Amino acid sequence: MKNVVLLGSTGSIGTSTIKVAGDLPDRIRLLGLAAGNNTELLLEQTRKHQPEVISITDPVKAGELRDSLGTACEVFSGADGLLKLATLPGADIVLIAIVGTAGLQPALAAIRAGKDIAVASKEILVMAGEIVMSEARKYGVRVLAVDSEHSAIFQCLDGKPASSVRKLWLTASGGPFRTTPKDEFPGITVERALKHPSWVMGRKITIDSATLFNKGLEMIEARWLFDIEMARVGVVVHPQSIVHSMVEFVDGSLLAQLSTPDMCLPIQYALTYPDRAASERVQTDFPKIANLTFEEPDLDRFPSLKLARRAGEVGGTLPAVLNAANEVAVETFVNRRINFPQITETVRRTMDRHKVVPHPTLDQILKADAWARSEAAK
Repeated sequence: MKNVVLLGSTGSIGTSTIKVAGDLPDRIRLLGLAAGNNTELLLEQTRKHQPEVISITDPVKAGELRDSLGTACEVFSGADGLLKLATLPGADIVLIAIVGTAGLQPALAAIRAGKDIAVASKEILVMAGEIVMSEARKYGVRVLAVDSEHSAIFQCLDGKPASSVRKLWLTASGGPFRTTPKDEFPGITVERALKHPSWVMGRKITIDSATLFNKGLEMIEARWLFDIEMARVGVVVHPQSIVHSMVEFVDGSLLAQLSTPDMCLPIQYALTYPDRAASERVQTDFPKIANLTFEEPDLDRFPSLKLARRAGEVGGTLPAVLNAANEVAVETFVNRRINFPQITETVRRTMDRHKVVPHPTLDQILKADAWARSEAAK
Protein backbone atom coordinates (compact mmCIF):
# COMPACT_ATOMS: atom_id res chain seq x y z
CA MET A 1 0.00 0.00 0.00
CA LYS A 2 1.36 3.43 -1.01
CA ASN A 3 0.18 6.50 0.91
CA VAL A 4 -0.13 9.21 -1.74
CA VAL A 5 -0.48 12.97 -1.43
CA LEU A 6 -1.96 14.47 -4.61
CA LEU A 7 -1.37 18.18 -5.25
CA GLY A 8 -3.70 19.31 -8.03
CA SER A 9 -6.47 16.76 -7.55
CA THR A 10 -9.15 18.51 -9.65
CA GLY A 11 -7.11 19.11 -12.81
CA SER A 12 -6.56 16.78 -15.78
CA ILE A 13 -3.71 14.77 -14.22
CA GLY A 14 -5.36 14.90 -10.81
CA THR A 15 -8.64 13.40 -11.97
CA SER A 16 -6.76 10.65 -13.83
CA THR A 17 -4.84 9.92 -10.62
CA ILE A 18 -8.15 9.65 -8.77
CA LYS A 19 -9.25 7.04 -11.35
CA VAL A 20 -6.02 5.07 -10.81
CA ALA A 21 -6.54 5.14 -7.04
CA GLY A 22 -10.11 3.90 -7.59
CA ASP A 23 -8.80 1.06 -9.75
CA LEU A 24 -6.27 -0.04 -7.11
CA PRO A 25 -7.83 0.45 -3.66
CA ASP A 26 -5.57 -2.27 -2.20
CA ARG A 27 -2.41 -0.57 -3.56
CA ILE A 28 -3.02 3.19 -3.33
CA ARG A 29 -4.39 5.26 -0.46
CA LEU A 30 -5.01 8.97 -1.03
CA LEU A 31 -3.71 10.49 2.18
CA GLY A 32 -3.98 14.16 1.13
CA LEU A 33 -5.66 16.12 -1.68
CA ALA A 34 -5.02 19.72 -2.73
CA ALA A 35 -7.00 21.70 -5.32
CA GLY A 36 -7.02 25.15 -6.84
CA ASN A 37 -10.55 26.51 -6.54
CA ASN A 38 -12.90 23.69 -7.56
CA THR A 39 -14.61 23.27 -4.18
CA GLU A 40 -17.40 21.00 -5.44
CA LEU A 41 -15.10 18.43 -7.04
CA LEU A 42 -12.66 18.48 -4.11
CA LEU A 43 -15.57 17.88 -1.73
CA GLU A 44 -16.79 14.97 -3.88
CA GLN A 45 -13.27 13.47 -3.99
CA THR A 46 -12.87 13.89 -0.24
CA ARG A 47 -16.14 12.16 0.59
CA LYS A 48 -15.32 9.26 -1.69
CA HIS A 49 -11.64 8.68 -0.80
CA GLN A 50 -11.59 9.99 2.79
CA PRO A 51 -8.12 11.59 2.91
CA GLU A 52 -6.78 12.75 6.27
CA VAL A 53 -5.95 16.26 5.01
CA ILE A 54 -7.11 18.50 2.15
CA SER A 55 -6.19 21.99 0.98
CA ILE A 56 -7.62 24.61 -1.35
CA THR A 57 -6.18 27.92 -2.56
CA ASP A 58 -8.83 30.28 -1.18
CA PRO A 59 -9.08 30.55 2.64
CA VAL A 60 -12.79 31.43 2.37
CA LYS A 61 -13.47 28.23 0.41
CA ALA A 62 -11.41 26.32 2.99
CA GLY A 63 -13.85 27.58 5.63
CA GLU A 64 -16.79 26.38 3.54
CA LEU A 65 -15.18 22.95 3.24
CA ARG A 66 -14.65 22.77 7.01
CA ASP A 67 -18.35 23.52 7.51
CA SER A 68 -19.31 20.77 5.05
CA LEU A 69 -16.91 18.11 6.32
CA GLY A 70 -16.89 18.77 10.04
CA THR A 71 -14.23 16.65 11.73
CA ALA A 72 -13.90 14.18 8.85
CA CYS A 73 -10.52 15.64 7.84
CA GLU A 74 -8.25 18.64 8.36
CA VAL A 75 -8.59 21.51 5.86
CA PHE A 76 -5.78 23.92 4.98
CA SER A 77 -5.45 26.69 2.40
CA GLY A 78 -3.00 28.63 0.24
CA ALA A 79 0.74 28.06 -0.18
CA ASP A 80 1.07 26.97 3.45
CA GLY A 81 -1.55 24.29 2.85
CA LEU A 82 0.48 22.84 -0.02
CA LEU A 83 3.58 22.69 2.19
CA LYS A 84 1.60 20.98 4.96
CA LEU A 85 0.39 18.30 2.58
CA ALA A 86 3.79 17.87 0.89
CA THR A 87 5.39 17.05 4.25
CA LEU A 88 2.71 14.83 5.81
CA PRO A 89 4.55 12.32 8.02
CA GLY A 90 2.53 9.36 6.74
CA ALA A 91 3.06 10.07 3.02
CA ASP A 92 5.22 7.74 0.90
CA ILE A 93 5.03 9.76 -2.31
CA VAL A 94 3.82 13.22 -3.33
CA LEU A 95 2.39 13.56 -6.84
CA ILE A 96 2.68 17.16 -8.02
CA ALA A 97 0.15 18.02 -10.73
CA ILE A 98 -0.15 21.77 -10.19
CA VAL A 99 0.00 23.84 -13.37
CA GLY A 100 2.72 26.48 -13.41
CA THR A 101 5.39 27.29 -10.85
CA ALA A 102 3.34 26.83 -7.66
CA GLY A 103 4.53 23.22 -7.33
CA LEU A 104 8.22 24.07 -6.95
CA GLN A 105 8.30 24.91 -3.23
CA PRO A 106 6.10 21.93 -2.25
CA ALA A 107 8.34 19.64 -4.35
CA LEU A 108 11.45 20.78 -2.52
CA ALA A 109 9.69 20.56 0.85
CA ALA A 110 8.59 16.98 0.10
CA ILE A 111 12.13 15.97 -0.92
CA ARG A 112 13.60 17.50 2.25
CA ALA A 113 10.99 15.62 4.29
CA GLY A 114 12.27 12.37 2.74
CA LYS A 115 9.34 11.80 0.38
CA ASP A 116 9.59 10.41 -3.15
CA ILE A 117 7.98 12.78 -5.63
CA ALA A 118 6.15 12.08 -8.89
CA VAL A 119 6.37 15.07 -11.21
CA ALA A 120 3.57 15.98 -13.62
CA SER A 121 4.38 19.71 -13.53
CA LYS A 122 7.13 20.28 -16.10
CA GLU A 123 7.89 23.70 -14.65
CA ILE A 124 9.51 22.18 -11.54
CA LEU A 125 12.40 20.60 -13.45
CA VAL A 126 12.52 23.22 -16.21
CA MET A 127 12.98 26.04 -13.69
CA ALA A 128 15.06 24.32 -11.05
CA GLY A 129 16.15 20.91 -12.33
CA GLU A 130 19.71 21.32 -11.05
CA ILE A 131 18.52 22.14 -7.51
CA VAL A 132 15.70 19.56 -7.42
CA MET A 133 17.85 16.65 -8.57
CA SER A 134 20.73 17.67 -6.29
CA GLU A 135 18.37 17.77 -3.30
CA ALA A 136 16.87 14.40 -4.28
CA ARG A 137 20.35 12.84 -4.29
CA LYS A 138 21.17 14.51 -0.96
CA TYR A 139 18.03 13.20 0.77
CA GLY A 140 18.06 9.80 -0.97
CA VAL A 141 14.61 10.08 -2.58
CA ARG A 142 13.33 9.28 -6.06
CA VAL A 143 12.01 11.75 -8.62
CA LEU A 144 9.57 9.77 -10.77
CA ALA A 145 8.16 10.91 -14.10
CA VAL A 146 4.44 11.19 -14.77
CA ASP A 147 4.68 12.65 -18.30
CA SER A 148 4.04 9.81 -20.74
CA GLU A 149 7.31 10.62 -22.57
CA HIS A 150 9.54 10.60 -19.50
CA SER A 151 7.80 7.57 -18.04
CA ALA A 152 8.55 5.78 -21.33
CA ILE A 153 12.23 6.72 -21.19
CA PHE A 154 12.44 5.70 -17.53
CA GLN A 155 10.97 2.29 -18.38
CA CYS A 156 13.30 1.82 -21.34
CA LEU A 157 16.42 2.83 -19.41
CA ASP A 158 15.55 0.43 -16.59
CA GLY A 159 18.46 1.64 -14.45
CA LYS A 160 21.07 1.73 -17.22
CA PRO A 161 23.62 4.58 -16.89
CA ALA A 162 23.68 7.69 -19.07
CA SER A 163 26.99 6.48 -20.51
CA SER A 164 25.13 3.65 -22.29
CA VAL A 165 22.82 6.11 -24.10
CA ARG A 166 23.45 7.54 -27.54
CA LYS A 167 20.23 9.58 -27.60
CA LEU A 168 16.89 9.99 -25.87
CA TRP A 169 14.06 10.41 -28.40
CA LEU A 170 10.97 12.25 -27.21
CA THR A 171 7.99 11.68 -29.48
CA ALA A 172 5.60 14.51 -30.33
CA SER A 173 2.18 14.21 -31.92
CA GLY A 174 2.93 17.39 -33.88
CA GLY A 175 -0.19 19.02 -32.45
CA PRO A 176 -3.20 20.27 -34.43
CA PHE A 177 -1.07 22.37 -36.84
CA ARG A 178 1.47 19.74 -37.92
CA THR A 179 0.53 20.23 -41.59
CA THR A 180 -0.81 23.80 -41.45
CA PRO A 181 1.15 26.20 -43.73
CA LYS A 182 3.18 28.78 -41.79
CA ASP A 183 1.48 31.69 -43.54
CA GLU A 184 -1.83 30.60 -41.95
CA PHE A 185 -0.44 30.69 -38.38
CA PRO A 186 -1.44 34.34 -37.67
CA GLY A 187 -5.10 33.41 -38.26
CA ILE A 188 -5.14 30.44 -35.84
CA THR A 189 -7.88 30.87 -33.24
CA VAL A 190 -7.82 29.87 -29.59
CA GLU A 191 -10.57 27.33 -30.29
CA ARG A 192 -8.52 25.62 -33.01
CA ALA A 193 -5.40 25.58 -30.82
CA LEU A 194 -7.35 23.82 -28.04
CA LYS A 195 -8.30 20.85 -30.26
CA HIS A 196 -5.48 18.36 -29.71
CA PRO A 197 -5.51 15.34 -32.06
CA SER A 198 -4.43 12.70 -29.50
CA TRP A 199 -4.76 13.77 -25.87
CA VAL A 200 -7.37 15.40 -23.62
CA MET A 201 -5.43 17.83 -21.41
CA GLY A 202 -5.66 21.14 -19.58
CA ARG A 203 -5.75 24.46 -21.45
CA LYS A 204 -2.12 25.54 -20.92
CA ILE A 205 -0.56 22.22 -21.92
CA THR A 206 -2.86 21.95 -24.96
CA ILE A 207 -1.73 25.35 -26.28
CA ASP A 208 1.88 24.33 -25.54
CA SER A 209 1.34 21.20 -27.63
CA ALA A 210 0.10 23.35 -30.52
CA THR A 211 3.27 25.51 -30.44
CA LEU A 212 5.47 22.49 -29.55
CA PHE A 213 6.67 24.40 -26.46
CA ASN A 214 5.41 21.39 -24.54
CA LYS A 215 8.05 19.25 -26.23
CA GLY A 216 10.70 21.91 -25.67
CA LEU A 217 9.98 21.94 -21.94
CA GLU A 218 10.11 18.13 -21.95
CA MET A 219 13.59 18.25 -23.53
CA ILE A 220 14.88 20.31 -20.60
CA GLU A 221 13.03 18.09 -18.14
CA ALA A 222 14.64 14.97 -19.66
CA ARG A 223 18.07 16.57 -19.45
CA TRP A 224 17.75 16.78 -15.64
CA LEU A 225 15.69 13.66 -14.92
CA PHE A 226 18.12 11.38 -16.72
CA ASP A 227 21.36 13.33 -16.11
CA ILE A 228 22.15 13.74 -19.80
CA GLU A 229 23.27 16.77 -21.79
CA MET A 230 20.89 18.51 -24.22
CA ALA A 231 22.85 17.36 -27.28
CA ARG A 232 21.69 13.81 -26.56
CA VAL A 233 18.01 14.72 -26.30
CA GLY A 234 16.08 14.68 -29.60
CA VAL A 235 12.50 15.05 -30.79
CA VAL A 236 10.71 13.07 -33.49
CA VAL A 237 7.12 13.71 -34.64
CA HIS A 238 4.89 10.64 -34.31
CA PRO A 239 1.25 11.59 -35.07
CA GLN A 240 -0.33 8.37 -33.76
CA SER A 241 0.97 8.94 -30.19
CA ILE A 242 1.44 5.19 -29.65
CA VAL A 243 5.24 5.20 -29.21
CA HIS A 244 5.59 7.41 -26.15
CA SER A 245 9.37 7.80 -26.40
CA MET A 246 12.51 5.82 -27.21
CA VAL A 247 16.05 5.29 -25.97
CA GLU A 248 18.82 4.78 -28.52
CA PHE A 249 21.76 2.99 -26.92
CA VAL A 250 25.44 3.31 -27.87
CA ASP A 251 25.38 -0.03 -29.72
CA GLY A 252 22.59 1.19 -32.02
CA SER A 253 19.74 -0.68 -30.30
CA LEU A 254 16.50 1.21 -29.68
CA LEU A 255 13.97 0.46 -26.95
CA ALA A 256 10.53 2.05 -27.04
CA GLN A 257 7.47 2.01 -24.78
CA LEU A 258 4.13 1.77 -26.60
CA SER A 259 0.47 1.94 -25.64
CA THR A 260 -2.82 3.58 -26.52
CA PRO A 261 -2.63 7.19 -25.23
CA ASP A 262 -3.98 7.26 -21.68
CA MET A 263 -2.39 9.21 -18.82
CA CYS A 264 -3.62 6.66 -16.30
CA LEU A 265 -0.82 4.31 -17.41
CA PRO A 266 2.24 6.49 -16.57
CA ILE A 267 0.50 7.73 -13.40
CA GLN A 268 -0.11 4.17 -12.23
CA TYR A 269 3.47 3.14 -13.01
CA ALA A 270 4.87 6.07 -10.99
CA LEU A 271 2.65 5.30 -8.00
CA THR A 272 3.23 1.53 -7.95
CA TYR A 273 6.94 1.56 -8.96
CA PRO A 274 8.92 -0.67 -8.87
CA ASP A 275 5.94 -3.03 -9.23
CA ARG A 276 3.44 -3.29 -12.07
CA ALA A 277 -0.17 -3.63 -10.99
CA ALA A 278 -2.78 -5.38 -13.14
CA SER A 279 -5.25 -3.03 -14.84
CA GLU A 280 -7.72 -3.38 -17.71
CA ARG A 281 -7.99 0.38 -18.28
CA VAL A 282 -5.48 0.62 -21.17
CA GLN A 283 -5.96 -1.68 -24.19
CA THR A 284 -3.85 -1.43 -27.38
CA ASP A 285 -5.12 -2.94 -30.65
CA PHE A 286 -2.28 -2.95 -33.21
CA PRO A 287 -4.31 -4.17 -36.21
CA LYS A 288 -6.74 -1.30 -35.59
CA ILE A 289 -3.86 1.22 -35.36
CA ALA A 290 -2.39 -0.22 -38.57
CA ASN A 291 0.46 2.28 -39.10
CA LEU A 292 3.09 4.05 -37.04
CA THR A 293 4.81 6.96 -38.80
CA PHE A 294 7.67 9.31 -37.86
CA GLU A 295 8.78 12.72 -39.16
CA GLU A 296 11.40 15.37 -38.47
CA PRO A 297 9.96 18.35 -36.58
CA ASP A 298 9.74 21.51 -38.70
CA LEU A 299 11.92 23.99 -36.80
CA ASP A 300 10.98 26.83 -39.15
CA ARG A 301 7.28 26.57 -38.34
CA PHE A 302 7.88 25.56 -34.71
CA PRO A 303 10.90 27.58 -33.48
CA SER A 304 9.94 26.82 -29.87
CA LEU A 305 12.13 23.70 -30.06
CA LYS A 306 15.19 25.81 -30.94
CA LEU A 307 14.46 28.21 -28.09
CA ALA A 308 14.12 25.33 -25.62
CA ARG A 309 17.35 23.70 -26.81
CA ARG A 310 19.14 27.02 -26.39
CA ALA A 311 17.74 27.47 -22.88
CA GLY A 312 18.72 23.93 -21.91
CA GLU A 313 22.24 24.27 -23.31
CA VAL A 314 22.91 27.66 -21.69
CA GLY A 315 21.24 26.61 -18.44
CA GLY A 316 21.34 28.83 -15.38
CA THR A 317 18.29 31.05 -15.12
CA LEU A 318 17.46 30.91 -18.86
CA PRO A 319 15.10 27.89 -18.66
CA ALA A 320 13.11 29.66 -15.93
CA VAL A 321 12.85 32.73 -18.19
CA LEU A 322 11.72 30.57 -21.14
CA ASN A 323 9.06 28.93 -18.98
CA ALA A 324 7.75 32.14 -17.39
CA ALA A 325 7.63 34.09 -20.65
CA ASN A 326 5.76 31.22 -22.29
CA GLU A 327 3.18 31.11 -19.48
CA VAL A 328 2.52 34.84 -19.91
CA ALA A 329 2.39 34.59 -23.72
CA VAL A 330 -0.04 31.64 -23.67
CA GLU A 331 -2.37 33.46 -21.29
CA THR A 332 -2.20 36.57 -23.47
CA PHE A 333 -3.02 34.49 -26.57
CA VAL A 334 -5.96 32.83 -24.79
CA ASN A 335 -7.21 36.33 -23.91
CA ARG A 336 -6.96 37.17 -27.65
CA ARG A 337 -4.45 40.00 -27.21
CA ILE A 338 -1.70 38.45 -29.38
CA ASN A 339 -1.80 36.01 -32.31
CA PHE A 340 -0.44 32.46 -32.41
CA PRO A 341 3.10 33.17 -33.78
CA GLN A 342 3.53 35.96 -31.24
CA ILE A 343 3.62 33.38 -28.44
CA THR A 344 7.02 32.15 -29.61
CA GLU A 345 8.18 35.65 -30.56
CA THR A 346 7.37 36.94 -27.05
CA VAL A 347 9.46 34.16 -25.51
CA ARG A 348 12.39 34.77 -27.87
CA ARG A 349 12.48 38.50 -27.17
CA THR A 350 12.31 37.95 -23.41
CA MET A 351 15.14 35.42 -23.55
CA ASP A 352 17.26 37.79 -25.65
CA ARG A 353 16.93 40.51 -23.00
CA HIS A 354 17.85 38.31 -20.04
CA LYS A 355 21.24 38.35 -18.35
CA VAL A 356 21.78 34.71 -17.40
CA VAL A 357 22.88 33.75 -13.89
CA PRO A 358 24.81 30.43 -14.00
CA HIS A 359 24.16 27.78 -11.28
CA PRO A 360 21.54 29.98 -9.61
CA THR A 361 20.15 29.71 -6.10
CA LEU A 362 16.43 29.16 -5.66
CA ASP A 363 16.02 32.86 -4.86
CA GLN A 364 17.78 33.83 -8.10
CA ILE A 365 15.54 31.46 -10.06
CA LEU A 366 12.42 32.98 -8.54
CA LYS A 367 13.71 36.50 -9.29
CA ALA A 368 14.40 35.51 -12.92
CA ASP A 369 10.89 34.05 -13.13
CA ALA A 370 9.35 37.29 -11.84
CA TRP A 371 11.51 39.41 -14.14
CA ALA A 372 10.53 37.32 -17.18
CA ARG A 373 6.83 37.62 -16.39
CA SER A 374 7.09 41.39 -16.15
CA GLU A 375 9.23 41.64 -19.29
CA ALA A 376 6.98 39.33 -21.35
CA ALA A 377 3.89 41.24 -20.27
CA LYS A 378 5.33 44.40 -21.83
